[in-house]
Amino acid sequence: MRAIWYEDQGAADDVLTLGERPEPKPGPGEVAVFIKASGVNPSDVKTRAGLRGPMSVARQIPHSDGAGVIKAVGEGVDPARIGERVFVFNAAFKRAGGTCAEICVVPAEFTGALPDAVSFEEGACLGVPALTAHRALTANGPVQGKTVLVTGGAGAVGLQAIQLATWMGARLVIATVSGPEKAEAALEAGADDVINYRHQDVVEAVEAATDGEGVDHIVEVEFGGNLAASVALIRPHGLIASYGSEGEKTPELPFYDLMFKNAGFQSVFVYTLPPAQRAAAVQDVSRALAEGALKPRIDSVYALEECADAHKRVEAGEKIGSVIVTPV
Repeated sequence: MRAIWYEDQGAADDVLTLGERPEPKPGPGEVAVFIKASGVNPSDVKTRAGLRGPMSVARQIPHSDGAGVIKAVGEGVDPARIGERVFVFNAAFKRAGGTCAEICVVPAEFTGALPDAVSFEEGACLGVPALTAHRALTANGPVQGKTVLVTGGAGAVGLQAIQLATWMGARLVIATVSGPEKAEAALEAGADDVINYRHQDVVEAVEAATDGEGVDHIVEVEFGGNLAASVALIRPHGLIASYGSEGEKTPELPFYDLMFKNAGFQSVFVYTLPPAQRAAAVQDVSRALAEGALKPRIDSVYALEECADAHKRVEAGEKIGSVIVTPV
């Protein structure tokens, strides 16, 4: 099968290799998926660059997310699943065989149902972004009737968090973005209000949008950098659920400011979710897709031969939505 792989970490042009690899076979509890589209997430490019620690395997086929059709199943998996359209996640986390190949083998529970109306390219946008968004939204119970702030509202996670929050019945969804095009994307995703943090004071703007009451829940892309604003805006008994803190990796936590509000912080790392949380997220994401409430946004699509360019597009930080590589 054709695949991309790397054996050393470094720049995309230097380490990514295109060639032929033996076709993997599913073992007990696993499925083999004919990959139609492979999603490129920031965690994929950071792992390849060596920014997330050393390699966990000798040869890595990258990308944890993808979508395709189940072509074979291992022992213990219902053969009726052959031919099923699925989205794939967690394929490359501490595993050698990611989705940037014609065939990918994963545990059966690392797949979710992909409705016929959802394209494979859209399906490849789901794993990390959708499951992260779901966990970030549900870490403090249902958001129905609550006011939710989504920072980085035009990112892959942010856009899906806006859609899922709306689908879950949030009363008000506010997003922060860095420019007009991203504001338009967040509004299209269903945000009720959008704040350009480069030109507006986020605390003042959110307080104006909420009549000074702040928000019940924050889906946070940059915990350290936004901490002062988050603490100021979070309501009593609210939660800041964060999946990133790149700008400030070791933030100082204002404990008493949070304690006096009985407010909390929850980190979100989608790769190691407990099975029950992961299964709940997959079920809800599949339902939202089937109901047409979740429609991932595709930034760009690259051929397998252009995988290095896809990685560089993600690294540039200007994308809106997800970057996709098509193995076939």
